[in-house]
Amino acid sequence: MAPKRPKGAGAFPKAVESPAPARPDPDALYAALDLGTNSCRMLVAQPKGSGFHVVDSFSKSVQLGAGLERTGRLSRSSMARTIQALRICQQKLKRNKVKRMRLVATEACRRAKNSRDFIRQVKRETGLPLEIIQPEEEARLAVISCAPLVSTKTEQLLVVDIGGGSTELVWIDISSVPRRDRPAAIMRLHNGFHTADSPFPAAKVVDWISVPLGVATLRDQFHDVEDDSARFALMSWFFEENLADFAPYKDEQAREGFQIVGTSGTVTTVAASHLGLKRYDRTKVDGLRMTSDQIDKVIRGYLELGPLGRRRDPRIGDDRQALIMSGSAILQALLRCWPTDRLSVADRGLREGLLYAQMSADGVLEDGPF
Repeated sequence: MAPKRPKGAGAFPKAVESPAPARPDPDALYAALDLGTNSCRMLVAQPKGSGFHVVDSFSKSVQLGAGLERTGRLSRSSMARTIQALRICQQKLKRNKVKRMRLVATEACRRAKNSRDFIRQVKRETGLPLEIIQPEEEARLAVISCAPLVSTKTEQLLVVDIGGGSTELVWIDISSVPRRDRPAAIMRLHNGFHTADSPFPAAKVVDWISVPLGVATLRDQFHDVEDDSARFALMSWFFEENLADFAPYKDEQAREGFQIVGTSGTVTTVAASHLGLKRYDRTKVDGLRMTSDQIDKVIRGYLELGPLGRRRDPRIGDDRQALIMSGSAILQALLRCWPTDRLSVADRGLREGLLYAQMSADGVLEDGPF
């Protein structure tokens, strides 16, 4: 007698599938776009706890400020490149149905004689409402983006944002703020640098400065110097000269309780080189603390490589090999000026600041540790 066929034999196995991630609610999404002298970068995110979760992003080198130092105008080719990148941003915003957004332009558009015409052209061809922000707001947004990296032991904080066309420095005194509240006090600066009416213990902005020298504009100042090392030394000296009127720079500062946070492609590239990363990893770079000796060693390595060696380095590449040296010159000047042997690396900046400011203003971020 043939054995009985087991019940269910021959049936197709039931597939076990991971559920598709739910699409975020468009009403919960925020977007921030930063159009700088060198790059166009955008984030689409939704609030999550005291921070946010990135849903979509975009980053491209557009070199909007190419030739600006010489002509005082945005060139046709640089505007065309930028509008092409902005069209991609517009498609991402449309696909994600984003309603809350801030799309800003910085130093190149502040300086160019034809920037208003460019803004109108962007609106006409892409529909994007691009706005030119002033240096104080740019500095403020860079500061609040770095709030999660501020140590509770910090009493004096210097935030440095090295851009393509300018460098913003903000010196903040948080010594009167209770330790656990210090990062939150930094975040509250989204309302402005003057917080006298705040009911909370306030972070005091001692001084801030926007130096009209970034990685692209500083490079252009010394493009005619052929020797690589001489050009680097001149760039570093010239940048330091432009800091002479920055108030905290004039007096001796206490080393204890001082923190410097650097945010820029230069700082993150130097960090990636220090770590020996073959492939960039934000989780290893953001929040890293580097000593001045470690930074000097990386910069000396860049000089030893020379222009050709830097082009071949996967962490730098052809597009950034000249920019990394002007950025390194700025970084070296900063570390000479202030009483610290450590730098906190921030892979964050204007876009993150724009997101935090919008979300904080709408009250959708939870209170608590970052």
